[in-house]
Amino acid sequence: MNEVKDALRSIEQNYKLFLQQQFTFIGALQHIRENAHDMIRPVASISQVQSYMDHHCNNSTDRRILNMFLNICNDLSKLCQKLESVQPHNSTTNDILGRCKLLLSHSNDLSSIRAKYPHDVVNHLSCNEAKNHFGGVVSLIPIVLDCVKEWITHTEKLSREVLQNVSGGNSTSEKSAPQGAPDRAVISQTAPSVHLEVQTSANKKDNVQVQGNKQVWKKHLNDTESHSGKRKSPWKPPGRHA
Repeated sequence: MNEVKDALRSIEQNYKLFLQQQFTFIGALQHIRENAHDMIRPVASISQVQSYMDHHCNNSTDRRILNMFLNICNDLSKLCQKLESVQPHNSTTNDILGRCKLLLSHSNDLSSIRAKYPHDVVNHLSCNEAKNHFGGVVSLIPIVLDCVKEWITHTEKLSREVLQNVSGGNSTSEKSAPQGAPDRAVISQTAPSVHLEVQTSANKKDNVQVQGNKQVWKKHLNDTESHSGKRKSPWKPPGRHA
């Protein structure tokens, strides 16, 4: 994208120089049309300007300014080729790029296009010149420049949206990890308590079993004494007994 912007700035600088010589450009077209005996039809395509310069130009000043116009158009065509390689694309950027390529096609009819405000190239022409002869050819470069700037704006916006979507996906993944942490904490906290409850129940069971064993053992002793005929007499204090 930086390379595209640098190329655009270079073209804009050249166009500023060309714009300062618009009257020279219109004068050159007038001279060539007279030489070509083609005073009726408008200058309506890039190929027409190229043909005028190649076959009917006999003035170095006219040739220089016409060549300057053709070079800017050629530089814009090369810039459009660079735009095709810049990612990402969508339907909007593709439509803008297609419009640029159509406008810069050498055979495209430019007679109906007009550059609007803030461009004033058409305002520098007389009504007859603007309407019937040069309104389209002087509007070509500013219209294409606006299209390229619009393409850059949409592409940068699209790139930001792609980056936001990617970063948003990462943040979602990062957020999902901590959500599982409380579950693990609950499990880790509940597991010991369950173990403790089980252990407590086991201890209670053991106590019951021990108590039961004691009772059984006492009963066993009593039964043994009864069976042997020995019974304990009640306790008497020491001394004589009757």
